[in-house]
Amino acid sequence: MTASYAIPTMRYRDAKRMADWLGEAFGFKPFLIVDDGLGGISHAQLVLGQAMIMVGDARDDDFGAFQQPATPGEPVNQSAYIVVEEIEEIYEMAEAAGAEIVQELDDAEHGGQFFACRDPEGQLWNFGSYDPWAEAE
Repeated sequence: MTASYAIPTMRYRDAKRMADWLGEAFGFKPFLIVDDGLGGISHAQLVLGQAMIMVGDARDDDFGAFQQPATPGEPVNQSAYIVVEEIEEIYEMAEAAGAEIVQELDDAEHGGQFFACRDPEGQLWNFGSYDPWAEAE
């Protein structure tokens, strides 16, 4: 699989709690955590296989005007698609961690399997075993 250099970034109301939850629910591991000095996270890089995401606490700084946390129950305008081989295991982990499953695990029209869910702060997550990079090779 070719690593993608597009890295999704998300703001959370409580990034520390969510970084832990993302590990429990999906298997993300900390790569870099930058404390904000106030008990929160200024910037974190989390990895799952070849995928990386960046998360941080919502802030009232200049960049905060451009990126805000999701609102639970409301639509979002972007979401991450994470390619995983162990799709059934991650689905079960997400369900056990209390993720809101919005599309059940099923065969995807374009190949592989897919499911979508929301985390406790409302971000939308998509996981699939279909790897578009592999198709391109």
